[in-house]
Amino acid sequence: MTNETSSMFKSINFLHPTLISVNGIELEVFEAGKQHSGNPIVLCHGFPEHAFSWRHQVPALVAAGYHVIIPNQRGYGNSYKPAEVTEYDIEHLTGDLVALLDYYGYQDATFVGHDWGANVVWNLALLHPQRVNKIINLALPYQERGEKPWIEFMEAIFGGDFYFVHFNRQPGVADAIMNENASRFLRNIFRKNLLPAPPERGMLMINLAQAENSPGEPIMEDSELSVFISAFESSGFTGAINWYRNLDRNWHLMANITPIIPQPTLMIYGERDTIPKSETLKNYVTDLDIISLDCGHWIQQEKPEETTQCILKWLEDRNA
Repeated sequence: MTNETSSMFKSINFLHPTLISVNGIELEVFEAGKQHSGNPIVLCHGFPEHAFSWRHQVPALVAAGYHVIIPNQRGYGNSYKPAEVTEYDIEHLTGDLVALLDYYGYQDATFVGHDWGANVVWNLALLHPQRVNKIINLALPYQERGEKPWIEFMEAIFGGDFYFVHFNRQPGVADAIMNENASRFLRNIFRKNLLPAPPERGMLMINLAQAENSPGEPIMEDSELSVFISAFESSGFTGAINWYRNLDRNWHLMANITPIIPQPTLMIYGERDTIPKSETLKNYVTDLDIISLDCGHWIQQEKPEETTQCILKWLEDRNA
């Protein structure tokens, strides 16, 4: 862990990183509330984020009696960064979380995911349903599998410049530009109501890495942003982008999985997020509550108090 990250975590005095061997790799894991062993909640970050993105929620979850576990998932922070692209597929990503539960001796846990983390949690519930007792997902609803592999589908609709497609069709190009401009990219992307952009913005990630400024109000202070900048300047972006490079592989891996999620679930949307709300979510998630907050994509950082209260209230109701 970098000195800047360590200093920031110490200043808020509740997260203590450990490198844990799970699933044949090492994950950097932050945790709090060990005294509440037996009541685990696992928080899963998105792209391009870090365990630190959950900093606002941790104290209240601990106070409510939870053992809070926050991994930097593979490819992020000081966690393992395989060179082989296929080691970032959904079986590996969900396998890491299962192994994390095994490490702590938990049969199951409540899982909370944002953005790509939400996608991992949805698939965890399908691939390892017995390990998930409740779900809280932010920003990204469950994505219907459809008839075509994901990248093929998006390329046909949005074209080759759409960043999901570009990551796959031109490997290494975006990585190099984002690595060279990590500070600028992260400063530009973490703004209210900005990401993810509609398809017409095309080369969004490269544009953000090269632009002097992007519109929108920053969602965090420079001292907080420095944690993300320091982490990605150290790790680079390739591991994180490799999650996108497995979308078609994931499509094939999930072919024979019945897409029904029975666990009690809370879906939190940002009203100003450009990810559309799902009109069919209840067809796949059978025990579902939905909340919308007046914010953009970075929900738990844009509206920290409101997000935390929504989570706590829902958990209280569901545990009653």
